[in-house]
Amino acid sequence: MPGYPAPRHWRRVPVTGQHYLDLGSGRPVLFLHGNPSWSYVWRGLLHRLSPHARCLAPDLPGFGLSRHLRPADGVPDPYEAQLEGLDGLHRHLVRDAGLPERGWTFVLHDWGGPLGVAWALRNPGVVARLVVCNTVAFPFPDGFRLPSPLRWIRDHRPVAELVHATNAFARVAVRAGVHRPLLAAERRAYLRPYARRAERRAVTDAVRAIPRGPADPAWRLLEPAGAGADLADLPLLVGWGMRDPVFTPDLLEEWVRRHPHAVVHRFPDAGHFVMEDATAELGHHIRDFLQGAP
Repeated sequence: MPGYPAPRHWRRVPVTGQHYLDLGSGRPVLFLHGNPSWSYVWRGLLHRLSPHARCLAPDLPGFGLSRHLRPADGVPDPYEAQLEGLDGLHRHLVRDAGLPERGWTFVLHDWGGPLGVAWALRNPGVVARLVVCNTVAFPFPDGFRLPSPLRWIRDHRPVAELVHATNAFARVAVRAGVHRPLLAAERRAYLRPYARRAERRAVTDAVRAIPRGPADPAWRLLEPAGAGADLADLPLLVGWGMRDPVFTPDLLEEWVRRHPHAVVHRFPDAGHFVMEDATAELGHHIRDFLQGAP
C-alpha cells in the first residue's frame, strides 16, 4: 500500500476492534473519511501534519480495516452505530491513549462531514476547529441534484446489487474522483479492503442511504438537534476540489453562506479527493490553520 503508514502506527479500539492510525504528537487532529475511501486517503496529509500534531485517522466501521459495528439493541440505524463508533474511539483515546478530552480538530471529507459534525454537536466543547473538504453537513440546497449514476444506485435495488457484486462504485471512484490519475498500485490499495463481496456492504449501503428528505434515517445527520448553535463560531477552514462531479462548487458556496468567517481555499485542478490532487498545498494550509490563534 504505497505511502500508507507502517504497522507501528496501526491501532485498534479494544472494545470494537475499530482500526485507526496514530502518528505524531501534540494537539489531536481526527481525520474522518467518506465512501468508498478509508484511512488510506489521508496518507499524504498525515505525513505532512504529524510533525505538528497528533494525527488520528480511523477507518469508519465497515470500511477499510475496521469490521462492522452492530447498532445498539433496539436502535437498528447504521448511522447511529457510526456515531457510537466515534463515541468508543474518543473514549479509548482519552482513557487509554492519554489524549485530552477537548480541544480537538476534525478534518472531514464526504460522509465524514455529516458524521463528524453530528458527533461534535452531540459532544459540545470537544471540537475546537473544523476543516472540511468536499462534504456537506446540511441539507442539499434547492436545485442541487445528485449525478444520475448515484441516483440509480440509491433508488434501484437491482442496480445497487449489481454495483455491489462488481465493486463498480469503488472502481469508478478511484479514477473519477481525482484529476491527477493515481498510480496503479495506489488504486489497488484503495480497493484492497473491498476485494471480497462480503467486505463491501457498507460501500453500497452508504450510497443507498444518501438522504432525500426527513423520512430517510441519515437526514438527521444533516439537521441534528441544535444544528449550528454550537459550531457556528468555531474556526473553520474549507479546502475544496473544484472539479468534484458530486460535491460541486454550489455546495462550497453554501458553506460560505452559512459560515462567512471561514477561511476558504479553492483548488481549481483538484477533484473529489482534494487531498490526493492538492496534497502539499492543502497540507500547508491545514498546518497554518492548526498553528493559528484559537
